[in-house]
Amino acid sequence: MNRIGKQTTVVLREPSLGPVFGIKGGATGSGRAQVIPMEDINLHFTGDFSAVEKAHNLLAALIDNNIQNKKNNLGIDPRTVHWKRVMDMNDRSLRKIIVGLGGTLSGVPRETGFDITAASEVMAILCLAENLTDLKRKLENIFVGFTYDKNPIYARDLKASGAMTALLRDAIMPNLVQTIEGNPAIIHGGPFANIAQGTNTVVATKMGLTLSDYVVTEAGFAFDLGAEKFFDIKCGYSGLSPKAVVLVATLKALKYHGGAELKSVNQPNKEALKKGLRNLEKHVENILAFDIRPVIALNKFASDADEELNLVKDRCKELGVPASIADVWGKGGEGSMELAEIVCDLAKNCKNRYKPTYDWNWDIPKKVETIAKNIYGAKAVEFTAKAKDDLEKIQKLGLDKLPVCMAKTQNSLSDNPKLLGRPENFLLTVREVEIAAGAGFVIPITGEIMRMPGLPTIPAAENVDIDENGNITGLF
Repeated sequence: MNRIGKQTTVVLREPSLGPVFGIKGGATGSGRAQVIPMEDINLHFTGDFSAVEKAHNLLAALIDNNIQNKKNNLGIDPRTVHWKRVMDMNDRSLRKIIVGLGGTLSGVPRETGFDITAASEVMAILCLAENLTDLKRKLENIFVGFTYDKNPIYARDLKASGAMTALLRDAIMPNLVQTIEGNPAIIHGGPFANIAQGTNTVVATKMGLTLSDYVVTEAGFAFDLGAEKFFDIKCGYSGLSPKAVVLVATLKALKYHGGAELKSVNQPNKEALKKGLRNLEKHVENILAFDIRPVIALNKFASDADEELNLVKDRCKELGVPASIADVWGKGGEGSMELAEIVCDLAKNCKNRYKPTYDWNWDIPKKVETIAKNIYGAKAVEFTAKAKDDLEKIQKLGLDKLPVCMAKTQNSLSDNPKLLGRPENFLLTVREVEIAAGAGFVIPITGEIMRMPGLPTIPAAENVDIDENGNITGLF
């Protein structure tokens, strides 16, 4: 977009060290489509994740200290505390632990665990806060648990928010780097999209809008996860409203959704590609439901056949949706100038605000069912007994008018990662509903969602090294 004379800033999330050293690797792009300096961004960056981790764990320490303190405590029932500790690393061994062992001087034993820092509610709060004052107010509203008398306890009751905000004083400031072609890139915040809202900070997005004519941002995973939450949560709180949506697709992913085996997606397979297009079609429908126009960016790989790329373009034409082949890995900005023209044209002609999926004033089951049926394609939603108990608790706390942040697998439109393509008429099961009162949403948990990933058999960390001059190798 800068190449065609449009002053543009890209605003992205920060990488999490867990995936960097796990199976996914870094999150700074590759080829001619990168943000730099790659090593610094992927490894610690400016310490934002560390600040979130420390603020989160401070609250955890204050909770256990209050439970331990017999003379000046709030009467917290340890069995109701769901606030775990966090660490920015994939470590499955820490998912469930017992703390407080070692006698009376070491605390009160209770079951807890670790989540990865990107899954922390503090991270979600940081990304939705408008300023330091708003950040502190949101931190005050973090729900901790109940007393033995069934009274709710929040972070403000533990006098935790002041110190937590102090730890986040610098972390709320956006970070400016650049693309490999010298374009400005603001990288800030990093919530996961299959658990939290999956978008960068409101502060960074608004800063980008004050510094340039256009801002390009991203929402994690497919449109059914990150983008739905971008619209229904981030835009709902911030007042933002996008002018266009770029839906990125690859032949590999479409073939996989069409039934091709993962090891064969580089090979030509028109039948699998045609079947996989149904997944793309559903995402297009979902975008149009928000009353915003999409453009399909076909992210080109060296192995892609022109015949198959054109097949996708022809189908998009039939749908009335523009599509452009983007060779950004090989050519950078030069490889996406047509896409840039289309995006600018869509943005210029967009005169309306987005249309939300649901009304926040609806009850939570109705909000969940609307997302499940309209966005995912489910026929119905089933709430387990645990989820129904959680809904009753949420209503009693007066939090039932909050938006919902669905926790769902990124591998399928459904809650079953094995249902590829465009699954229809399936039953979506909500097994529990978590409270994120500070962030300002509730989290219906579907399927087997884990907040602490594990490392793969061969972790990416095994390939990372550094020489005597401080040069880092092996990051990807």
